Amino acid sequence: MAVLTEEQSMLKDAAKSWVQEKSPVSAFRKMRDSGVELGYDAAAWNEMAEMGWAGVIIPEEYGGSNFGYLSLGLILEELGRTLTASPLLASGLAAASALVLGGSDAQKSEWLPKIADGTVVGALAIDEGPHHHPDKVETTFKDGKITGRKTFVLEGYGAQLLVVSAKGPDGIGLYLVRGDDKGVSRQRLHLADSRGAANVEFKGAAAEPLSGGPELVEKVLDRARAGISAEMLGAATQAFETTLEYLKTRVQFGQVIGSFQALQHRAAKMFTDLELSRSAVEAALTAIDNDAPDTAELVSLAKAKMGDTYHLVSNEMVQMHGGIGMTDAHDAGFYLKRARAAEAAFGNQAYHRDRYARIQGY
Repeated sequence: MAVLTEEQSMLKDAAKSWVQEKSPVSAFRKMRDSGVELGYDAAAWNEMAEMGWAGVIIPEEYGGSNFGYLSLGLILEELGRTLTASPLLASGLAAASALVLGGSDAQKSEWLPKIADGTVVGALAIDEGPHHHPDKVETTFKDGKITGRKTFVLEGYGAQLLVVSAKGPDGIGLYLVRGDDKGVSRQRLHLADSRGAANVEFKGAAAEPLSGGPELVEKVLDRARAGISAEMLGAATQAFETTLEYLKTRVQFGQVIGSFQALQHRAAKMFTDLELSRSAVEAALTAIDNDAPDTAELVSLAKAKMGDTYHLVSNEMVQMHGGIGMTDAHDAGFYLKRARAAEAAFGNQAYHRDRYARIQGY
């Protein structure tokens, strides 16, 4: 486990207190049942922005705190524990990263303060098919306009700023598109995990290029991958702790089921996998903060390992709770559905194992 600074410890404690008090899993259930189009509670998001969470990686001169990616990961981990739906990953991490790394002074001045205070939600539009293939881009940028289609854009339905990958004169790059541009149309998606997502079509939408080309695309994606891995870590940890508590209290055949050796072995497997996953996730976030040369492989290692672990723990949560775990009345299904959606986001386990191998020269 990473050694946290005093500021990071305070940030983590504040996030933990807030999610337990203001955003327990019951709040997610209520949001899902109410059919909110955005896929998150706008009032809760405003509170997060007021606490400064949307500006954690944004420089101070643009209204942020510049605390870094490990700090933001600590917040995402706590949000993951209670399955809190918010644009923090898409806007405060992915879109903000694109502007911090590739924006001009004018672009940063226009957008970063609004992202930091939560008045603008940004979204990263990369994929064009059912799977994550950031190098397969048919969307084009020409004469200041973008034309093409993007799929499964997280928070894409309500985002006021879209960061879009497209083929331009210098290859694939990222471009800024205003959400209210007349050339932008959106189709809301109903995902298994009840989060906000959309397919977005661009028909000659006005766009501004960010500098950095294909390298910027990968850097921004790696930050998004590390961020969602941190959220998955929180969700998997909570799923394990809830299951462990059940093993200690559920009585069957006259004894607590946690006394059965077969279940003890399965619990031990989950615990060790979670510890390894935590190390991988924190190493990836720290590498980003340090601009380490091995950031890409550490991020892919974290996403692949965290995907496997969350998949296992969410399955075991349902199975070990037995019949009640199969019902919608229990929270286990929420964790399993979130696991499947998060695994696919920004590349699944197979994608990242292959990427890790290629980077390593296998």
